Amino acid sequence: MDPIERLRERERELQAQLARLDADDAALRVDRSDATADDEHDPEGSTLSGEWQRVDALRMSTRDELAQVAIALARVDAGTYGVCERCGRPIPEARLEVRPQATMCVACAS
Repeated sequence: MDPIERLRERERELQAQLARLDADDAALRVDRSDATADDEHDPEGSTLSGEWQRVDALRMSTRDELAQVAIALARVDAGTYGVCERCGRPIPEARLEVRPQATMCVACAS
């Protein structure tokens, strides 16, 4: 698959994931604003605060990966995509298929 196509596909996946997480965050905010929600004493599961922290961490991670994809697209434009930033060797195609925004070859990333 073409690198730009692969990166754009990952970008779409991440944007969809971020939209779902944003919706989850909004729902949790509504639940937290409910004065009758006494989740701190609910022995059956996680608290709203705990769930909110989990969703927030996932949102930050997704935004970070979106930024990495944008940088990878810039590397395509610059002609440096697929070249290890550390050693200058090619990044294996299999690695780029799994992680299209990779900046290092397997050896350097280890």
